[in-house]
Amino acid sequence: MNKPARPFAKPLRDLVPKIVGETFTRQGFASAELVTRWTEIVGVEIAAHSEPMKIQWTRPADGEEREPGTLVLRVQGPAAIEIQHLGDVICERVNRFLGWRAVARLALRQAPLRRGERKAARGFDPAATTEVAQTLSDIRDDDLKNALARLGAAIKRP
Repeated sequence: MNKPARPFAKPLRDLVPKIVGETFTRQGFASAELVTRWTEIVGVEIAAHSEPMKIQWTRPADGEEREPGTLVLRVQGPAAIEIQHLGDVICERVNRFLGWRAVARLALRQAPLRRGERKAARGFDPAATTEVAQTLSDIRDDDLKNALARLGAAIKRP
C-alpha cells in the first residue's frame, strides 16, 4: 500500500503575493509593483525622497465612472516642496506605468521614509559600466548588454 505523497514546501515566491497582496489592496494599490518598482517608475531623484503610501479612491455615485484617485506619498520634509512641484510629472509616470489614468492628484505626508537610504540613489558609475561592457563582447543584443553591464558595475561597487 502506497502512502500519499507528503506535500513539499511551497516556494516563497508563491506565498508572498498572497500575504502581501492583501495589505497592498487595503492601501488602495491594485498591485504591489507600484511600491516595489517605485524607483523605476518615477526615477532615482524623486524616489530618493519619497515613497508611495496608498491610493485614495472616491466612491462613484450609481451609474458614474470611477474618478482617478489621489496618490498619497510619504516625503522627506525638505524635499516636499520640490515633490509638490513635480506632481504632474509623477502622476503622468504612474499612470503610464499602470496603463490607465489611475491617479490625478498627489497628497503629501511629511515624515521620515521607512526604508532608510536607498543604495540605488547613488546611481551607476559610467566608467565601471563601460569597463564591464567591454568584457561582454559576445552579446549582440545592445539592450541586454547594457543591462548586464549596469548589473556588473552595481555588483562591483563597494
